[in-house]
This record gives sequence, structure tokens and C-alpha cells, in this order.
Amino acid sequence: MTMAAVLALAAGVFLVRLAGPVMRSRIKVSERTEILMKRGAMVVLAALVVTGALVAEDGGFAGWALPAGVAVGGFLAWRRVPIIIVVVAAAATTALLRLGGVE
Repeated sequence: MTMAAVLALAAGVFLVRLAGPVMRSRIKVSERTEILMKRGAMVVLAALVVTGALVAEDGGFAGWALPAGVAVGGFLAWRRVPIIIVVVAAAATTALLRLGGVE
């Protein structure tokens, strides 16, 4: 039963992702709507990053090391550094701060 659910979800995700390129030429939206949709996606992504950086598994504050690592990663991404360097630098920042005793 679990495998059937996974396959059904995978097919659904594939079809939703396929709908974008297929429907792009058929649906026309205004330039303002496109801008708002792009901004909306950025707001959702930022909210996920903030909640992931500030909230630990038990629902409390994650400590200062994790938000510092996210901030370093965000800064490097903003400067258009390659993604592997962004990830390694963010993880290293968090790990070094925790090694130094910063929670």
C-alpha cells in the first residue's frame, strides 16, 4: 500500500510539473500578475528558510549557530557564489560555532 501511495504521489508531482511548460503558451497572464507570482514564491521560500533556521525539532528556539549559518549561506547566495560553496560555508559556520560552544 505504501509503494502505491508513493508512486501515485510521484505521478501527481510529475504531472503538476509538466503542466507548467505545456500550459505556458495557452494561458496568458498580465505582467503584473507574473511579478506578483514571482514575489509570492520568494516570500514562501523566505518563510521556509526563517522557520527552518529558528525553530528546532522540539518547537523551541534552535540557538544562534543555525541562524548564523543560514545568514552566511544567504549572503553567499546573494553574491552568486556557486551552490556547493554556499552549502559548505553555511554548514561549516554552524558546525564551528557549535564546536565553539555557541548553541
